[in-house]
Amino acid sequence: MDAGTAGIVVTLFFLSILCFLVWKNERKRSQLPPGPTPWPILGNLWQKDVLPLYKSHEKLKEKYGPVFTVWLGLKPAVVLCGYEVVKDALLGHSEEFGGRPEIPLQVQVSKDYGFVSTNEKKWRELRRFTLSTLRDFGMGKNTMSQRVQQEAQHLVELLASFKGEAFEPMISFRHAVANVICSVVFGSRYSYSDTAFLELLDMIGNYVSFFLSPIAMVYNTFPNIMRHLPGPHHKALAECEKLKDYIQERVTLHKQTLDPSSPRDYIDCFLIKAEKEKSSLENMYSNEDLVMSVFNLFGAGTITTGNALVFFLLVLTKFPHIQAKVQKEIDAVVGADRAPSTEDKMKMPYTNAVIHELQRFQKSRIENFPRMTTQDVKFRGHTIPKDTAVIPIFSSVHTDPVQWENPKKFDPGHFLDEKGEFRKREAFMAFSAGKRMCPGEALARIELFLFLTTLLQNFTFELAIECEEMDIFPLWLEIERRAIPGKFLAIRRRACS
Repeated sequence: MDAGTAGIVVTLFFLSILCFLVWKNERKRSQLPPGPTPWPILGNLWQKDVLPLYKSHEKLKEKYGPVFTVWLGLKPAVVLCGYEVVKDALLGHSEEFGGRPEIPLQVQVSKDYGFVSTNEKKWRELRRFTLSTLRDFGMGKNTMSQRVQQEAQHLVELLASFKGEAFEPMISFRHAVANVICSVVFGSRYSYSDTAFLELLDMIGNYVSFFLSPIAMVYNTFPNIMRHLPGPHHKALAECEKLKDYIQERVTLHKQTLDPSSPRDYIDCFLIKAEKEKSSLENMYSNEDLVMSVFNLFGAGTITTGNALVFFLLVLTKFPHIQAKVQKEIDAVVGADRAPSTEDKMKMPYTNAVIHELQRFQKSRIENFPRMTTQDVKFRGHTIPKDTAVIPIFSSVHTDPVQWENPKKFDPGHFLDEKGEFRKREAFMAFSAGKRMCPGEALARIELFLFLTTLLQNFTFELAIECEEMDIFPLWLEIERRAIPGKFLAIRRRACS
């Protein structure tokens, strides 16, 4: 066979494969909810009018309805929009929509260990153990509130040391939040000048930022190809290994000093449980499971809440009258002579409403952490096959015009009744809902209230960078991914000076 003929055969071979994939995808598409037409092999990945979904979901919903399909490469993902649809799926069909698909990037880091395992039985067991242990160490109780209060005072001292000069809050706030979870997991907190710990924080922050990025979506779609290509994923994964090595060092020290009659922290409790379960054939409490469980507690318990606090202050610098009104309520209820406590929350309806509204107002990038159907399910006129990725868009719940009076506007009145008292809203899903609801909700609620009120009791915040743009989200995304320095001024209040 000459070179020309061989070339034709190879070309025909690849064309036949491409045609087969297109035919197979078209057959799948006909069985799924409608959605934008995918490109061969790539799906909707590089179609800017489709992804990211936090930008495009409104137009896609208008065109295809509240349940539609996007394609991440050759894999479909069913997208759910609006309060009624998301509620129906996550609460009305919690078991059917309660799975978690294998996420290649996460599997590469975890090797399927820890309480994010795709093994349903292990996930249930380690999640139950983790929640129970965190409760034993005070989560949702007064002892945990005291830990947060103490750390909030350390943060106040740090900001006061800047003496009104501009500072970059991301690392400082993440450090403060990390110290709360570290006190429970490691049994210790870390100084704000501890360079080794700052490096660890930077590593976990880089990984989370990468995990939420478009390139991570490409990695999750084509993992076998991406592993062999250069790119930021190699650095992110290498830094994760360094963080796991640090956790392993702490676990080893705990093993050497363990007193089973007096557990000091989460690691001790896990080691004690592992000893009791060592004869079990399933071995859900291995050393690797401990390291990855701590890794995920450290990451999830640090970045999300730390970032939320920075976002909160960014919004409040844009609405100084709302910041001032919160401070007025803090002054009236708490005063300047003591620190805010969780008991104050019931007496501070406006502050509570502002915090809820800040959470409602914040958009999140969630394409890289979908759910999955655990069986074939008939839903809203569609049949969604078993093992299909499902992406509930919580920002669509939080901007549902049927549920919110001013969905696109920052308005604390969404959480206040006609008497000015705090009111709950069913369409508030900042911590997700149903079977996969955030296990750290109780701790996050305490942290958001106590850190924010303590900061505003002591300081007035202003943005220290020139930005006339009132659309907060482009600015926030630039700050979040560290593309620009998100600098603030913390101006000491007279009452607290």
